Amino acid sequence: MIWLAAMAATCCVMVACWTAYGWFATAWSRYRQVYTDEAGARLDEVFLFVDPRQLWAANLACCIAVALVAYAATASGVVALLAGLAPARAPQALIAVLRRRRQHRFDAQLPDMLLALASSLRAGASLAGALRQLVDHCEAPLSQEFSLILREQRLGVPFGQALLNLQGRMPTEATGLVVASLRIATHTGGNLAEALERIAAVLSARLQLQGRIRTLTAQGRLQAWIVGALTPALAGVLTWLDPVSMSALWHTQAGWVALGVVTVLETAGIVWIRRIVNIDI
Repeated sequence: MIWLAAMAATCCVMVACWTAYGWFATAWSRYRQVYTDEAGARLDEVFLFVDPRQLWAANLACCIAVALVAYAATASGVVALLAGLAPARAPQALIAVLRRRRQHRFDAQLPDMLLALASSLRAGASLAGALRQLVDHCEAPLSQEFSLILREQRLGVPFGQALLNLQGRMPTEATGLVVASLRIATHTGGNLAEALERIAAVLSARLQLQGRIRTLTAQGRLQAWIVGALTPALAGVLTWLDPVSMSALWHTQAGWVALGVVTVLETAGIVWIRRIVNIDI
């Protein structure tokens, strides 16, 4: 009777393990598909032609390497697990940073581009011809974005829809103003050159004000980075100097709770400092 109960329990455990494995394999495959699709879309937006599958493999290898290093340094499975999960969203964060920088550079190029476009229109060139001329002489990312608009037109996409696609790739206020003015001009006519010159003057003044604000808030942003890096750096130095005393922080439940509280407070402090110095115009 005991052997029968043991066999039944073993069978139940095997079924549970098989079910858990199937669920985990399905969830893993679904997450990988979502990851690669999202990364591919974001990479296309910033004109980085990298295979998302290679990015997935590199990110997975990085997570495993970080987990192994953390376990070798602390001999704690919890710390190694948390450290291994930390770089999981690092590629998305890096792509987001590159996307924001690309948008800022695009906005910085817009005033000169609008003035050149207005000059070409006053000289008698058509809008499409003026855009082609600008694509040949401008730098990235502006040349890439407007070159994509011209390619979409050649494939049959209406000009208004191509402009809306540009606004979707560059969702900034400056791009919205330019897209709105070009769409209105193509539908109703009017003095487009004068409108572009006025928009260029507004954007130039706005960029100057943003630069002044960034200069005045540079100390606050530096303070956020220092506050965020001071605690983990101090913990690493103390662990290196006195590992016996610091072992309670890495190997006990009370230490893990303390680490969690410190992480939450550090994150809240960085977020609040960045919100204070982040001034929208």
